[in-house]
Amino acid sequence: MTDILQLSPGILSPVGDFSRHNVQTHGGASHLWQAFYAQALAEQQAVEGDKAEALPTLQSMDVATAEPVAGGQALAQIHSQRLCDVHETQVAPPEPLFLPIAEFEMELLDKPAPPFSAVELIEQQRQLDISNSWVRPVVMSQGHPLPEPGPAGQAYPLHLPIAEFEMDLLDKAPEPIDQATLVKQQKALEFDLQWARPVVLNNVRIAA
Repeated sequence: MTDILQLSPGILSPVGDFSRHNVQTHGGASHLWQAFYAQALAEQQAVEGDKAEALPTLQSMDVATAEPVAGGQALAQIHSQRLCDVHETQVAPPEPLFLPIAEFEMELLDKPAPPFSAVELIEQQRQLDISNSWVRPVVMSQGHPLPEPGPAGQAYPLHLPIAEFEMDLLDKAPEPIDQATLVKQQKALEFDLQWARPVVLNNVRIAA
């Protein structure tokens, strides 16, 4: 029958009986921590005692009336607080902010500039032509040698399309009118000459 190992709770000993060694180790560590906590507590109490001694002692009783001073101070503070000018603040939810938007309110847009007249447009175009054709080239070429002129263009025969010789340039021949259209036009002409025109001329004469 194997021996039952008596181990302390929380200690796993895979080989042999290490319970005595573990207890001794933990016990030594516990004594060290107890000594450390005791020293820290003593130092804290000493510091608090020094602070308490440094603070001035408050007088708890009035020498003249033999009444507690704390009650009078509290009553004076209550009276001073009651005499304060306190105003009630109305807490309301934030109101929506409506900003003018120029895209929807057209009167907020800038007024359109008046259009240029025809005379002003012609004068501006003339100044632009002078600047592009004469002023700008002279200013840009100032101080630079003039370029050597290149070869001139060679004359070549000018071939113009002539409708008398190129039949495809002529206007297309109109399509002939059919017989039904001719009869309709003739009836309209006869109605105009025999009835509508005499009636109109007679009314004009009567009105005159």
